[in-house]
Amino acid sequence: MRPDLRAHALHWHDKTRATQMEFGLWQVWEAGWVTAILRGASITILVGLVSMAAGLVIGIVCGLIKWARIFPLSLLVDAYTSLVRGVPELLIIYLLFFSSVEFVTKVVTAFGYAGVAESGYAFVIAVIAIGAISGAYSTEVVRGALGAIPNGHIEAARALGLSGGRIFRRIIAPQMLRIAVPGINNVWQTTIKDTALVSVVGLQELMRISFIGANSTRHPFIFYLIAAVVYLAITLVSQAGFDAIERLLRVRTRK
Repeated sequence: MRPDLRAHALHWHDKTRATQMEFGLWQVWEAGWVTAILRGASITILVGLVSMAAGLVIGIVCGLIKWARIFPLSLLVDAYTSLVRGVPELLIIYLLFFSSVEFVTKVVTAFGYAGVAESGYAFVIAVIAIGAISGAYSTEVVRGALGAIPNGHIEAARALGLSGGRIFRRIIAPQMLRIAVPGINNVWQTTIKDTALVSVVGLQELMRISFIGANSTRHPFIFYLIAAVVYLAITLVSQAGFDAIERLLRVRTRK
């Protein structure tokens, strides 16, 4: 191809791509996709918060069991954490959803719902699956934090005649929280990103909305870029929050 024709073709190609990008961005705004994306982001955050809360409860209970070496419960906790951490997160979601969806569909239909999607079952599965995953990782965070507490502190409290409950409230819990915060932050960041996996069960969260928008408008790059920016914004705000908590705990520890 002649150099001048090649330059003209490249210029036209770049101009066409720019026009498509402008059209895509305008279409996102004009067709109401911004509202849908924000709604999906709110569901993502809700799933993350509820799952993380469930995971923390699981992590504290199981972490205490592992730390105290309560037999045979410690063996069950070891099996749980090994299983969850050894199996892909997506496979856990598939197993939970498809092992129960037929039964749940019959039940919710009998109660007058149009189907599983209307009943909110996808949200329940998302919370159970992501909560179980975050719980397994939170267990190791809590166990590690408890193990990092000097035994001398606990022995000194016992020597003073403090009860087990007061030792936990005054000595163990504050130190465990301060040590565990960075690890809990990591679990939270992972939990938020894992919520993208629940789009496979039809939950209308951020990733699912982005997928629908990409297929509907034929502008996948724009929608997935917007999703990436939203996920990044959530993680950055979360990081700032955890940094503030760490600073607060350090100040209280010095006092």
